[in-house]
Amino acid sequence: MNFNALDLNLIRVFDALMRERSVTRAGDRIGLSQPAVSAALNRLRHVFNDNLFVRHGSEMQPTPLASELGERARLALAEIEGMVRTVRGLELGELDRTFTLMGADFFSTLLMPFLSHKVYMQAPAVKMRLLDSARGEVARLLQDNAVDMALERPLDMPGWISKELLFRSPFVIIASADNSALADLPEGAVMPLSIFSSLPHVIRSIDGTFRGMVDDALATHGLKRQVTLALPHFHAVASAIAQSAHIAAVPLQFADAVKTNLRLRCFLPPIDVPVPDVNLYWHSRYDEDLAHRWMRDQILQAVAALKFPINEMGNATSVELS
Repeated sequence: MNFNALDLNLIRVFDALMRERSVTRAGDRIGLSQPAVSAALNRLRHVFNDNLFVRHGSEMQPTPLASELGERARLALAEIEGMVRTVRGLELGELDRTFTLMGADFFSTLLMPFLSHKVYMQAPAVKMRLLDSARGEVARLLQDNAVDMALERPLDMPGWISKELLFRSPFVIIASADNSALADLPEGAVMPLSIFSSLPHVIRSIDGTFRGMVDDALATHGLKRQVTLALPHFHAVASAIAQSAHIAAVPLQFADAVKTNLRLRCFLPPIDVPVPDVNLYWHSRYDEDLAHRWMRDQILQAVAALKFPINEMGNATSVELS
């Protein structure tokens, strides 16, 4: 192979295919048509004498050689991009980049509308998307560049993952405004343990399990609850509560956002439930990447503007309900 004849744009196509596993999505990522990406892939196959990507269902799966080259290609492109930005600085008006975030539908409702507008007003060519947190293992997706950042509760992460605290998310108990078992209980009051234990519960579960942080807190008191429905999204949980006699423990910020439209009432749990951190995770190779740093700052600023609590709040029983 004559290296001097190698078009470095082919490496951009290769990197996009590694990230997206789709000719169409790779083209959208780097601004090329599907035929152009297919033509580039054919040239890459000739250069490396390997298929590189083979179709498996709806995705293009990398061959062993492509998997071996993927990280090196990412690092090489990041080095070139960093070299250019070191000289020119970050010019937001010219920034043309796709940022892929991962998190619960909580963020689709509460964060992304505000964040996307904030980003668009500064860098109109930047694209953003949020993938569901059920997509897969966070560390692997960050390692593979399948996502740029993850918004998640505390996770056991390898040392090459960087993180920053976004906010803390206490639980409250939601119930339908028509739930007769709670008719005499003022909103914002602590739900009696007897009612909490007797009513059926809905849980947000991305893997279908019927157990969560509330169950762990109950177990420390030798108690259990009756979970009869597991759903993958907070919105589905809230909709189920609005139409039934069930109750559910959900993040305070989410409950405040949806309770009026769905006619929900909010109560404090009868036991101390730990208040989990919600962190922003990313691969440390992007610690000093100017565009990545800028996007992280936008997320932190958006969270602050939305007044998500970041101070130490203690137990959920100390939270004031709006």
